[in-house]
Amino acid sequence: MSHSEQLARKFDDRVAARDAAAVAAAAVARRHPGTPPRADAELQVDVAASITALEELAGDYARLHSVARNVSPFALHAWHVAWCRHFLNLDRNVRDELAVLTLRDAGDCVAIVPLVVSHRRFGPLKIVSINLLGADPSTTESRTPLLAPGYEERAARAVRHYLARQPSWDWINWSGITEEFGSAFALGGRGPRQPEAPGYVLDLAPTWTQFRARLRRNIRESLRHCYNSLKREGLAFEFEIATEPADVRRGLERFLELHAMRARMPSTIEHPDHFVSDVSRRFLFDVCERLTATGTVRVFQLRIGAEVVAVRIGFVVGGCLYLYYSGFDPRWARYGAMTTTVAEAMKYAIAQGLTTVNLSRGTDTSKTRWGPREVRYTCAIEPRPRLVSRLAFHCYDSARAGRGLPFWLLQRFGQAHRAWQ
Repeated sequence: MSHSEQLARKFDDRVAARDAAAVAAAAVARRHPGTPPRADAELQVDVAASITALEELAGDYARLHSVARNVSPFALHAWHVAWCRHFLNLDRNVRDELAVLTLRDAGDCVAIVPLVVSHRRFGPLKIVSINLLGADPSTTESRTPLLAPGYEERAARAVRHYLARQPSWDWINWSGITEEFGSAFALGGRGPRQPEAPGYVLDLAPTWTQFRARLRRNIRESLRHCYNSLKREGLAFEFEIATEPADVRRGLERFLELHAMRARMPSTIEHPDHFVSDVSRRFLFDVCERLTATGTVRVFQLRIGAEVVAVRIGFVVGGCLYLYYSGFDPRWARYGAMTTTVAEAMKYAIAQGLTTVNLSRGTDTSKTRWGPREVRYTCAIEPRPRLVSRLAFHCYDSARAGRGLPFWLLQRFGQAHRAWQ
């Protein structure tokens, strides 16, 4: 058997093993293994209302993580805890309350829906909104609760019953959710829905040669240019992957420098510096430290000579490599330093037997030219079915848009946009 055939068989075995494990885990999570969950039984809803209570859910997160076949780093327990420690109640104009819902069937945790209840006051007007945890402007790219297969309808019903009993909220902002979650929770008829920036996912092949062969001609030519342009000038690169705590921290420090350089590049597509604030930087170091302890973090670095010229942060979750933010030195742009970094990261993912690479959210040619499949996200606003809540949402929405009397009141009494600083 040739080396490529051995790699292909290894890849197929990993895919088969992953799928078999997911099926088995789903059966274990049900009350009666091998039989569908009872559609008429109510799920027990518990609420973690503090960071300490959230930390105590680590075991439930871990078990449900495998059952739900989660491949999103933004649904991990470590991400939620770090997010709360840095972003909860950050804005003095907003009072946040944590409400992480755990749904149980005969004691087994079958769903986790992490919510944040936010209280705002504008003069005499008091409004209360609910968001999925992670509703920051950039660091958390999607917000997907964990749901065991077969429990979608029962979980949606249990969450709705719980929320209906809570007296104070005016609307729910289901922002950054996948279309699958929106369908499961029947959000289509409960308020306006708007599409958000899609994500892009590449399905890998067993070998780099096979994967490269099915790429479009333009990206194959781009890859050839990236590698040959360095060779023509007698330059060689080293590809380094930081996984140990000290190496990860050094890699993140260089990433922040390169990310800022990329943001300052003139005459190109705008790429804002998402980590310009102190709190976003502290969060990045904290969450990566937590995820490094679980073997999730990869800091991919392209070194030319003595200098790291490009960095891409990655997370390995459930057979998927999620490529997070990047940065590179503009002096090496004509050599395609970032394209080379992404290509080498993909080679690494294939060698590790991973099955997908998530190129993250946002549409640009650096992602679409790889020929990925699109993952759609949506935002659904669900006002509470009472007049005062609908009026509150209308006033809040008008104030944010700079329209009419609500905007005037906003200027006089406060601000609608949260300050994530």
